[in-house]
Amino acid sequence: QGQLVESGGGLVQAGDSLRLSCTASGRANIGYATTWFRQAPGKEREFVAGITWDDDLTYYEDSVKGRFTISTDNAKNTVYLQMNNLKSEDTAVYYCGTRLTYGNLSNIARYQYWGRGTQVTVSS
Repeated sequence: QGQLVESGGGLVQAGDSLRLSCTASGRANIGYATTWFRQAPGKEREFVAGITWDDDLTYYEDSVKGRFTISTDNAKNTVYLQMNNLKSEDTAVYYCGTRLTYGNLSNIARYQYWGRGTQVTVSS
């Protein structure tokens, strides 16, 4: 079994920053990649940023490039999402997921482990 636990969400104003954390345990910390997705009310869950564990390759959705940074702390089995210059359209529940096999990180169907999510609300 494996588990992912997110933390770090909150209510901020536009232009502020937040750092989300995703800590993995069990089989969830030996996967190919861990990725942040988000889901706004009434919308589908969408890819935000992902990182591969072996070689730290990073991938970002276009709207967050230059504002968000994904990184890992292998010793802590934790993936971070540093979010700067937040905008109201970033408001969503943020989930981290781990996929065990190689492939397109934006393919949500290929993720075996999910956290419960952390709410990020950006007021304008």
